Amino acid sequence: MNRFRPQKILVVRTDRIGDVILSLPMVPILKSAFPSSSISFLLRSYTRELADEQAGLDQILLYDVDGELKPFLRMLAELRKEKFDAVVVTYPTARLAFLIFFAAIPLRVGTGYRWYSVLFNTRILEHRKTAEKHESEYNLSLLRGLGLMKPVISSPRIVIPREAAIEARETLRKLKIDADAPLILLHPGSGGSARDWKPERFGSLAERLTLRGKNVIVTGGPGEEGLVQHVLKAARGHALALSSPLSLKALAALIGAADVFVANSTGPLHIAAAVGTPVVGFYPPILQCSSKRWGPLTEKKVIFEPLAVHCPVCKGGECRGNECMDLISVEEVQQAVDRLLEKYRRTQRMAESA
Repeated sequence: MNRFRPQKILVVRTDRIGDVILSLPMVPILKSAFPSSSISFLLRSYTRELADEQAGLDQILLYDVDGELKPFLRMLAELRKEKFDAVVVTYPTARLAFLIFFAAIPLRVGTGYRWYSVLFNTRILEHRKTAEKHESEYNLSLLRGLGLMKPVISSPRIVIPREAAIEARETLRKLKIDADAPLILLHPGSGGSARDWKPERFGSLAERLTLRGKNVIVTGGPGEEGLVQHVLKAARGHALALSSPLSLKALAALIGAADVFVANSTGPLHIAAAVGTPVVGFYPPILQCSSKRWGPLTEKKVIFEPLAVHCPVCKGGECRGNECMDLISVEEVQQAVDRLLEKYRRTQRMAESA
């Protein structure tokens, strides 16, 4: 039986959208193990919405202000003020390690293989780069530092507030979406986190789907406006794009209203899984980027992951380009979308997204 009963626990995840989503299951597990404890998340401001209203989460601390990291001493003062007695660092950096060390948090759980790991007094010896487990499993492994030896793995869930659902419905109304036809979202970007399926292929897919009676919307993150326009041009007018960026929660609501979400390995793919939308995902034959480590946590999925030995350039050796992703054909992706639609097609989209 676990004798350690921390009163204030901090989980640190200061990187990107998908990483934060795959850390969310830690919250209910910690709350279940330590029901009287206060659970906090340290996040970047642009991912905050993902954790808002999570069951069991008592507080969110921000690591930055308007995208700029808080000065070291200011962040240190905030951590000291909270008087946490346990911290779990899922995304370690030297700066974070020194912050929690100087904040005098008694139990500091982190990785054991970096030069600054000495600043953690409880170290979990796992190399994530070997991709032996899923990212969410690596996160949960860290909870062994708090005495939780076999946490039950669960899928992330994002809470969609009413305001976000209304914003998503209004977006669909402005785009004049046919509510009786399937809605497919295509997300061609990845923020440089993986090898990408080409925008021309996304465009051809959009054209195929539209000509077969589907609504197709192309989405993109900040700075991906040019990429979205590239896809629209390749689609030859057979797709729509968002006229203005949405908040993360509104984007999640929009994805939740879709029948299928098609994307490279990127944060919004994990958003889709978290809101229950079937997904088609593209992954390169690179161990650290594999679906085994970064795949969406849902049964409603079709994953395309070419074999490295089939790449005409690398031929199974070290990845040297994007040619491997060209092995994924537009036709087979369109067929995958059709299979998911046949199995999971929604009939009351607007009501479900409310």
